[in-house]
Amino acid sequence: MSKICDICGKRPLVGYSVSHAHNKTKKRWYPNLQSVKCVKDGQTVKIRACTSCIKSGLVEKPVKKTFQAS
Repeated sequence: MSKICDICGKRPLVGYSVSHAHNKTKKRWYPNLQSVKCVKDGQTVKIRACTSCIKSGLVEKPVKKTFQAS
């Protein structure tokens, strides 16, 4: 499963973790992806979106169905 946001395309960043002695080791920073239900073309689908897209309102969440006893 890829670590890419389905909304904005945010991907992992690559760099070095530098110790106090200046030893460098390769490191990856992953985006904070969450599995969330979203409305796309009138259908409810499950996507992987980063938290910044969810917080900014780019993900349209489906309306919850309520049970009414008659």
